[in-house]
Amino acid sequence: MTILSSAPDLLPKLHNPELLIFVRHGQTDWNAEGRMQGQRDIPLNATGRLQAAGNGERLKAFLEAQTIPSEGLDFVSSPLGRTRETMELLRSAMGEAPSAYRLDDRLKEITFGDWEGFTLEELADREQDRVLQRRADKWGFVPPGGESYEMLVGRIGPWLQTVDRPTVVVSHGGVFRAVRGLLEGLEKSAVPRQDVPQDKVFVWRDSRFEVI
Repeated sequence: MTILSSAPDLLPKLHNPELLIFVRHGQTDWNAEGRMQGQRDIPLNATGRLQAAGNGERLKAFLEAQTIPSEGLDFVSSPLGRTRETMELLRSAMGEAPSAYRLDDRLKEITFGDWEGFTLEELADREQDRVLQRRADKWGFVPPGGESYEMLVGRIGPWLQTVDRPTVVVSHGGVFRAVRGLLEGLEKSAVPRQDVPQDKVFVWRDSRFEVI
């Protein structure tokens, strides 16, 4: 598949899927506390379970309104527990078999390495210089033992090029930022700063995203 050229500070636009539906996992206690979660396996809380079911209802209504049969969609999730639980609650709310989806390890969240489990306020007390480096360059900064957004995009890009049929993805906030950056050819510095609410469904079609 062709990768279109771009300016040095822009991501290259990857191929244009016909239909890609993205859902972020529901809230966890660590989300609520502002803790860096990364690839730690933290379960959904009560709010997160409601968000996941609500997104299933939104998606079902959207597919019915657009006369898109759910059986024609490929459902794929990150293997972490919070994304699997979200997918199963979403599918149940759609009236679908909860377990009828597949996993892809490449869809795991960006890892924060040794910083996972901490808030930025806690880290500022012990690693102020690194916290300031991250603030200055969130795109390129690599936490100790972790990944930068630049590294994450390098992981997600090859996955995105395999999307060759209408697909529903349940994954993570960082992963969505990478996906959106690659589909829209965003400025690299803008990629980590996108808001990714947990009670919305993101639909890519006709070369643009809409939120439902």
